[in-house]
Amino acid sequence: MFFAKLARSIAALILVFGVIRLLTGVYVASIEPQEARQAAAARYIGSKSSGEAIDQGVYIILFAVTLGTLASIARKRSA
Repeated sequence: MFFAKLARSIAALILVFGVIRLLTGVYVASIEPQEARQAAAARYIGSKSSGEAIDQGVYIILFAVTLGTLASIARKRSA
């Protein structure tokens, strides 16, 4: 039961970080001059392009949903 609650909490934190990564990538992609976009990508997201940050954000969100689902299954199984 303890590990299921811990996994659920970790999944929630990972989800928050994934959403932040995704939204940051979308924000950087909306910057109009290409030079400013490349500078913002290097400074704020640490990727070569905003597309990489968006992809990473989606993967992180999918991982968080998977972990949360597994934690929910473990919680129902132990009860």
